[in-house]
Amino acid sequence: MRTDLLVRRTRKHFPRLDVDEIKISPIQKGGSDRKFYRIRCSAEQALILVKYNVERQENRHYVTIANFLSEHRIRVPEIYFHDPTEGLIWLEDLGERDLYGYRRESWLVRRAFYESALDQVAILHALPESVCVKMNQHLPAEFNSELYLWEQNYFFENCLARYFKIDKAKLAPLTALPALQKIAEHLASFPRVLVHRDFQSQNIIIRNSQAYLIDFQGMRPGLAEYDLSSLLYDPYVDLPQTERTELVRYYRERQLENGIAIDGDFELKLRLCAMQRLMQALGAYGFLGLVRGHEHFLKHIPAALNSLQLIVEAIDGLGELAKMLRDLGVTDPKKARRC
Repeated sequence: MRTDLLVRRTRKHFPRLDVDEIKISPIQKGGSDRKFYRIRCSAEQALILVKYNVERQENRHYVTIANFLSEHRIRVPEIYFHDPTEGLIWLEDLGERDLYGYRRESWLVRRAFYESALDQVAILHALPESVCVKMNQHLPAEFNSELYLWEQNYFFENCLARYFKIDKAKLAPLTALPALQKIAEHLASFPRVLVHRDFQSQNIIIRNSQAYLIDFQGMRPGLAEYDLSSLLYDPYVDLPQTERTELVRYYRERQLENGIAIDGDFELKLRLCAMQRLMQALGAYGFLGLVRGHEHFLKHIPAALNSLQLIVEAIDGLGELAKMLRDLGVTDPKKARRC
């Protein structure tokens, strides 16, 4: 849709805006098929316009999920207007500073922002089942063994095979490792809560020192540890182990305050969820970088691969996979492509 048409749509739905000075500029964001625009009318007036593909059911549920989260006092952008026929959403402009943008600040500064983000996701994880069940019709498929296996295969196909050019015949024994099937079944055996599904630094906006969640349209029933590991092992940000330990401790304390007991399986679930999340991310980087042409994602493969290797080393039954990851462990993306 042309930008002049988007401006006309905005003027139609927001007649009180200072439309004489209206300016619209695209926002480059992630690998989504959605398009984002910042509409600025004056120094005091700005909002975000999202154009989405109406054929994708997940996109249609964004507004419903946003209103649900806001209703339960989870900070998200306010929805101003939704035109489902055109696939347009006007929402609050929270600014341009995400958690990723603070990655070079001192831990003293960053810790407060990370804790604010964990406060928000802990509220989501603590919502009772009676509340969550009402949202099921608006959410993608829950995390089950099939989805966990899909994430694993996504990694093998789009990272190891497509990016690293490893022959599929060589990968076949790895994809068939019994331990991977058991991990998927084990994680699927636990009770589920609502999870963000993409809880990483670029999906957390910092405004007035408080964290706001964005890009939550993939929210679904799953394990809280999946969200936690998404943030702690975020390939975009290099978190030292000491900082991870502090954040885990903080999250556990918050959940205990919410009346949620942290059982003895917590550490194992966190490790297994970190494996799953990193496999999903690496598969996405390969697919988005090489199939969709978003090559900037490829630069994050080395960091994610090294994190995955360290995690897999500590999981029983994955020795063969750990060895391959060790062999691929590189820090230079160009060198990685020659492996």
